[in-house]
Amino acid sequence: MRILHLSDTHLERTDAPDRHGINATDSLRLMLGELRHQRGVDAVVVTGDIAHDGAVEAYAAVKELVGGFARLMGGVPVFYATGNHDEREAFGKVLGSGHGTPDAVFPAEFGCAAVSTVGGYRFITLDSLVPGEVYGQLSAAQLDWLGEELRTPAEHGTVLAFHHPPISLDTPMQRAFGLTNPGELADAIRGSDVRVVLTGHFHLQLFGFLEATPVWVTPGIVNRIDLTTAYGTERAVRGASASLVELGGETGPLFHTFHARDPRAHETVYQLDAEQVRSVVERHAPNGA
Repeated sequence: MRILHLSDTHLERTDAPDRHGINATDSLRLMLGELRHQRGVDAVVVTGDIAHDGAVEAYAAVKELVGGFARLMGGVPVFYATGNHDEREAFGKVLGSGHGTPDAVFPAEFGCAAVSTVGGYRFITLDSLVPGEVYGQLSAAQLDWLGEELRTPAEHGTVLAFHHPPISLDTPMQRAFGLTNPGELADAIRGSDVRVVLTGHFHLQLFGFLEATPVWVTPGIVNRIDLTTAYGTERAVRGASASLVELGGETGPLFHTFHARDPRAHETVYQLDAEQVRSVVERHAPNGA
């Protein structure tokens, strides 16, 4: 099973540069163009922050661009999950449950989540969006549903995908803005056939474990976070990235990161000093932590 994992496209209503001078549509086009030579791709997973402003037009543009790429790859399925910048109603209007496959199940009572099967692997996307907040949470209803789904093992195992990572580095932003209830997720998947958890949100590559389950955080399409800055500060730089996740085989799972060849790569997009980071965390972290 070879999965192209994208995240954080951040397209907006109009195809124009954002306040930092980044054209998100161009970044997505560039990354997809770089990936066109990949072979043996079985699925594409996009883990949230699809639309920066929650606009229907942005979802339609992503669907057209990523859908066109998927057709180039032989018509492979594309699975979308919601992120903190997404808007559920607009997401649903364009992307439905986020799964284009006929067997997708959409338990609408708790958001944009679904399950589909590809090549004996079960793909489950969850909805970690908390409207108006940067951090994420998986509701009790979702986790109950997930547990029920996992009671029956898939032929080759399950891929779980959502936006907010259940792991983090020791940085103020990551600690404050990841998934708020990783322990509850661990309870839901413990002893199951989940082979890997795929997330985004942090705009950088990161690997770790949720108990015994591998967790992969793919870098963003719109920009990437550069952690060579002083502790407590944050810098974003130009450069679209994506990942290849390979499951099965003697050494899987395998993770590989692609970086688009942007002549302006590594230019600073924005930089926050320690006081600015503290201010952001205090305004948006759960319970003001």
